[in-house]
Amino acid sequence: MRNVTIKSSLYLLVGISAIAWFSLAYISELDLSKIKDFFGLVPKVVSIDLLVIAVFVKWGWKLKVFRGWLVPFPNLNGSWVGLIYSDWKNPETGEKPPPIPVMLTVNQSFFHVSCMMRTGEMESYSYSEGFLIDPDRQIKNVAYSYTSKPRLSLNERSIPHDGTAVFQIIEKPKQKLIGRYWTERLTKGEMVLEYHSKELLEELPKDLGDHPVTEHENRR
Repeated sequence: MRNVTIKSSLYLLVGISAIAWFSLAYISELDLSKIKDFFGLVPKVVSIDLLVIAVFVKWGWKLKVFRGWLVPFPNLNGSWVGLIYSDWKNPETGEKPPPIPVMLTVNQSFFHVSCMMRTGEMESYSYSEGFLIDPDRQIKNVAYSYTSKPRLSLNERSIPHDGTAVFQIIEKPKQKLIGRYWTERLTKGEMVLEYHSKELLEELPKDLGDHPVTEHENRR
């Protein structure tokens, strides 16, 4: 798939350059059979190519018309909300927590994607990210490694740690991210998220509810 998009990009760029070359020659009434006229347009054609590339990298890659043949990965920008199903056990009770409300914010450009995950007790941010897209094998995943920083008041039962998350990207019939994670604390779990907003929210929506472990401790 990567080779296909590289070829498509090169073909498209050659086509844009050719159109720019002939259009400029026509407007300027130049004869492209003459070496001086032909190479004299090089700076202008290169400038047009760079402008088209800049517009595409900034905005164009998000358009659905480019998906598949030119842009292999989907646009995940925005906020995703859902639940974490963790196998972590509370050291005080020895029990697993109920599903934990969570929000994932994705900040994506054509060249980069970063992920920030929040619950009522922690924030985690990605430091190594990537897509695994292979339509022939029906694989459409995004994966990242992250550092998690719980609130300082929770250090006795939840210390900072690193981990890795892998999400299956579902676009039809409804946008979802279904994933799994594992950490250096030897905990693991599953996550189910749905697309919530194109905005990058900075705190969990109130209707998600509180973190179940914190809520239980506050009741005591």
